[in-house]
Amino acid sequence: MGEGGSLPTMDLMRSEPMQLARIIIPMESAHRTISYLGDLGLFQFKDLNTGKSPFQRTFATQIKRSGEMARRLRFFKDQMMKAGLFASSWPSYGSEYSLDELEVKLGELEAELTEMNANTEKLQRAYNELLEYKLVLQKASEFFHRAQSSATSQQREYGDRLVEGSMDSPLLLEQEMTTDISKQVKLGFVSGLVPRDKSMAFERILFRATRGNVFLKQDVVQEPVCDPVQGEKVEKNVFVVFYSGERAKNKVLKICDAFGANRYPFTDDIGKRQQMITEVSGKLSELKTTIDVGILHWSSVVQSIANQFDQWNNLVKKEKSIYHTLNTLSFDVTKKCLVAEGWCPVFATSQIQNALQKATIDSNSQVGAILEILHAKESPPTYFRTNKFTSAFQEIVDAYGVAKYREANPGLYTIVTFPFLFAVMFGDWGHGICLFLATLFLIIRERKYSSQKLGDIMEMAFGGRYVIIMMSIFSIYTGFIYNEFFSVPFELFGRSAYDCRDPSCKDATTIGMIKVRETYPFGVDPIWHGTRSELPFLNSLKMKMSILLGVAQMNLGIILSYYNAKFFKNDINIWYQFVPQMIFLNSLFGYLSLLIIVKWCTGSQADLYHILIYMFLSPMDDLGENQLFWGQKYLQILLLLSALVAVPWMLIPKPLLLKKQYEERHQGQTYAPLHSLDENIESETYESHGGHEEFEFSEVLVHQLIHTIEFVLGSVSNTASYLRLWALSLAHSELSSVFYEKVLLLAWGYNSVVILIIGIIVFVFATVGVLLVMETLSAFLHALRLHWVEFQNKFYEGDGYKFDPFSFASVGEEDD
Repeated sequence: MGEGGSLPTMDLMRSEPMQLARIIIPMESAHRTISYLGDLGLFQFKDLNTGKSPFQRTFATQIKRSGEMARRLRFFKDQMMKAGLFASSWPSYGSEYSLDELEVKLGELEAELTEMNANTEKLQRAYNELLEYKLVLQKASEFFHRAQSSATSQQREYGDRLVEGSMDSPLLLEQEMTTDISKQVKLGFVSGLVPRDKSMAFERILFRATRGNVFLKQDVVQEPVCDPVQGEKVEKNVFVVFYSGERAKNKVLKICDAFGANRYPFTDDIGKRQQMITEVSGKLSELKTTIDVGILHWSSVVQSIANQFDQWNNLVKKEKSIYHTLNTLSFDVTKKCLVAEGWCPVFATSQIQNALQKATIDSNSQVGAILEILHAKESPPTYFRTNKFTSAFQEIVDAYGVAKYREANPGLYTIVTFPFLFAVMFGDWGHGICLFLATLFLIIRERKYSSQKLGDIMEMAFGGRYVIIMMSIFSIYTGFIYNEFFSVPFELFGRSAYDCRDPSCKDATTIGMIKVRETYPFGVDPIWHGTRSELPFLNSLKMKMSILLGVAQMNLGIILSYYNAKFFKNDINIWYQFVPQMIFLNSLFGYLSLLIIVKWCTGSQADLYHILIYMFLSPMDDLGENQLFWGQKYLQILLLLSALVAVPWMLIPKPLLLKKQYEERHQGQTYAPLHSLDENIESETYESHGGHEEFEFSEVLVHQLIHTIEFVLGSVSNTASYLRLWALSLAHSELSSVFYEKVLLLAWGYNSVVILIIGIIVFVFATVGVLLVMETLSAFLHALRLHWVEFQNKFYEGDGYKFDPFSFASVGEEDD
């Protein structure tokens, strides 16, 4: 696993070897070079202009240009959404644009769309005003027509009464009718539309402001009217206000403005009214035709934009990212070349050189770009080559912390151990099949779903689809071991090895059953389910199994710490960390695991709790009936002494040896030879980042003390933590049994189709909601904790940083 070792390296066992590279690029080929490196996506640029603000950098103008083009594209996207169009997924042929051509094209289209929108808005406003005007003319004409009809009938009635000479005729009416027309008061009027929700307040304010000296007539418009100012549908009333005098007129006009009432001119001349209605109807027809033609033209322009939107958007994103990257480069002394520095994987060296050579040829440059490998003093980034299957497991590890450069990666083992520990808690092959089918559906349709926007929960489930399907496969396996299908046992691998002595043995213990056949070949014998001894038996089995799995995984973690120390040539960690940790853990809990296996194999009735407790309290006493094998007492004394020796072995030698190493390394380094200016600057930078830190023995000793105490106490607490496998497995099994017996079987016993259907529905919803969703999430989180805390803290530092190369693919994902 080490470099140059006999074992082959694995892609996921350790991160890719990285190198710090410098690229010297001629100015004429700089843009094309960065573009090709973006297509390759295997070079992480370092910012060499950290002291400059974004506005002081070389390509600030080009970034501003790209930002303006991106703004125009956002404007086009809004127009497309307004038209209900989406960007075409089909490539458009024969329409390749350079950045300058695209900038001109986008500017022309923006100006055209802006002008069309402004014209359409003006025409629509005029159309809405004319529509309101027509309504006012029609409704007000009805007011005046009704008023004239009423006046004519009153005149006829007055004439009849005058002939009859009735004493009941009103004197004022006679006076009004005989008054000279020139002396009559001329009433003015204002007509328009007011929002219906404001009409009552409008009437009340008019009455109060004019002290009741106005006459208001309103009529409801049945259909909502599009308001010319707001552009929205509003329910309105047509009104006509009659007033007398200039002061009353001014008050009425101000109140109309305050209430947002749209006023329109009106005449009491019947002939003119008809002429105005005809003219307004003609104008409405013309405006409608003009607006329809404009909308059609606008739609065609937006459709043409939608066909090429993705292509333009990708080009602008690429250009903006290229210039952002160019801004991280520095000029050389001659100002004719750009200098880039960054990280790249060792395997990508030839690919980067090919990209540089291609950029030189395509840009017709006389001088080629130069790639040189630098000596790195800082820690390189961590890069794992993953695929769509392994990436989700790697994300589980990275969520805890990114691996330090070239340290052992727990992600490789997580592919197996994570779904297996989940399945130990979730074991039921019926539930496993349900989970498998649901995840298989996501995998079959992954091409469709990967290009769609999903909800937050669905997005997480889809991203971890391969983790979930592995969890379901392992759950089916452990379900066969537990022999549970929705809590129901099956004799899948043969008949049970036991039979009852009499029909009442279901309520008895194992004494009520006799072995009549060979042992059940795979998993738990189905005869255990439903007996009084089921719970004690399964508790004992699952608890011991949890301890065995926990000790095995913790040992794996300590073994990986050995491979880390060997890879980094750290002999101190091998002899004073790995060896005592292995001795301490296995002297106590490795011995417990051995006792469990021996007890299973021999069928002994020994009490393991008693053995382990008195191993500490009374190590010299005889074991008596708890002795499992010859020499057990002396072995326990030896293991106990080994565990006690391992604690100071971990604590004391390592700080002393580190101090000795430091003194030997820095002896005689008080004076150093002068180097070139660049090397001095580099060494100063390195020292400022902690290249030659002072060795504080007290700090190292305290750190080692904390580490030793954490390991000693953690060995106990971590082993106990693995008992969650037993607890959650028992909870899942019991919940499943309750839903089956207390819901499904209970509904079946009523001999009623309705109750049976209700019982099946409740059972399905309880199974899906509780066991397939909540229990899945619970077991997932517990398996996550076991990996992060109990497993990874034995060897995993996780203080690295991810390799983040310049790539057009990642630029597109971030913007989306």
